[in-house]
Amino acid sequence: MSVSGFAAPWWFLLVVVVAALVVGYVLALRSRRKRTLRFTNLELLERVAPRGQGRARHVPAALLVVSLLLLTFALAGPTAEQKVPRNRATVMLVVDVSLSMKSTDVEPSRLRAAQDAARSFAEGLTPGVNLGLISFAGTATVLVAPTTERGGVTHAIENLKLAQSTATGEGIFAALQSIESFSAVVGGAEGPPPSRIVLMTDGKQTVPQDEYAPRGAFTAAGMAKQKDIPVSTISFGTSYGSVEIEGKQVPVEVDDTSMREIARLSGGDFYKAATAEELKRVYDSLGEQIGYETKEVDNSRPWVALGTIALVGAAASSLLIGQRLP
Repeated sequence: MSVSGFAAPWWFLLVVVVAALVVGYVLALRSRRKRTLRFTNLELLERVAPRGQGRARHVPAALLVVSLLLLTFALAGPTAEQKVPRNRATVMLVVDVSLSMKSTDVEPSRLRAAQDAARSFAEGLTPGVNLGLISFAGTATVLVAPTTERGGVTHAIENLKLAQSTATGEGIFAALQSIESFSAVVGGAEGPPPSRIVLMTDGKQTVPQDEYAPRGAFTAAGMAKQKDIPVSTISFGTSYGSVEIEGKQVPVEVDDTSMREIARLSGGDFYKAATAEELKRVYDSLGEQIGYETKEVDNSRPWVALGTIALVGAAASSLLIGQRLP
């Protein structure tokens, strides 16, 4: 029964008609009372007149007025906010596959947890969203172009391979290029579909080391802002992670600061996940944001139903109380 607006508010002019009916009903009752008082033989009137129903006699009229008001609300086209699945959108999932993803600070490993959460995200995304997949380490690779088919995406997620270095900027640039290519094909009269990049990484960019370099992550984030493609970043892992490289334990601490800055520069959101469960919750939240949009939808059905029930009640009570329809 919630109402956030009306599609045709001019129908509320019918309230004036309903008010006129109420006034007419009251005047009719007063006129009837005056005619009764003019009856000279009141004792005879009491014998021949039907026994009064008291206030109950007003129930049919009251229900009729309520019904008319409810149906007037329905005609005015009440609307309500409702979450509906998107029928067009593009999402590029960009996953870090650098060697730091071998760390077991997140059980069973960062990579395995990331694969499970990403697969769940892909499978749960609404059918109208085109999803693509990019992996990046020293370079970025488009594994799956945007598509509504989830089988290829989930298969590619399961077959992610680790490599050296972390070129976060390359991952974002590859996602932007993939989105632009796809949008040029499916744009149509409505223009390109809304797009977003979901970037999941566990470490600091190493190639190039300067994030403001021409191919750096911050530069790529600024480009995404210009193209109105927000980057939602997920900083995944803990501060005590480490991996063995050439027989040495190398710390692989997450870089929350850079991920937060990428999100800010691009107009996206920053998320932190230190466990597999947290990562899954982040992906679930993103799935809700990306897969659904809030729209104003028609909400007249409850008003029509209640108005009809009140109208039936008016007819039934009139037959029971007065043996006639109002």
